[in-house]
Amino acid sequence: MDKIGIFFGTETGTTRLVAKKIHARLGEALAARPLNVNRTSAADFLQYDALILGTPSYGVGQMPGRSAGCLESNWEEFLALLGPADLSGKRIALFGLGAQERYAERFASSLRRLHDALQALGAELVGYWPVDGYTFQHSASVIEQHFVGLVIDQRTQGMQTDARIDAWLASVTPLLKARLAHAA
Repeated sequence: MDKIGIFFGTETGTTRLVAKKIHARLGEALAARPLNVNRTSAADFLQYDALILGTPSYGVGQMPGRSAGCLESNWEEFLALLGPADLSGKRIALFGLGAQERYAERFASSLRRLHDALQALGAELVGYWPVDGYTFQHSASVIEQHFVGLVIDQRTQGMQTDARIDAWLASVTPLLKARLAHAA
């Protein structure tokens, strides 16, 4: 596919709203319309070589899904649909939501579960994001002072969301475009 695929899991709709902001900034020519993972197929997902994936945080750092308390299917169920798919050659940037004050001891930890699952399937992960500007005790999503993707806290830092999306996209868009050019 000659566009960046955008997929998200959501429970309250906030991850969907961030996915839509990302899509609006990238534009129709570069990015496909964001799709909820509970309303798409593995075949739809696998057609893209460059992807942006978004996840909420649920449970105690669990993969978002029914076992983590989600009312609808989410990443847990979608990854089960993918099975042992080979994601080699796919370049993926992640974003995740969390609440750093309310869940300071496990802030945005679900993002790491998605990261590790995709990496285990052979995907190349890009778009790590610095922890500067956040206040939390622990996050499983931190590797060497960087989150494994963009982290958004709409609850306490919503006023920073647009600037964070813009800065993150400035770094990941060239990497994702390069994957599109390479796949063509």
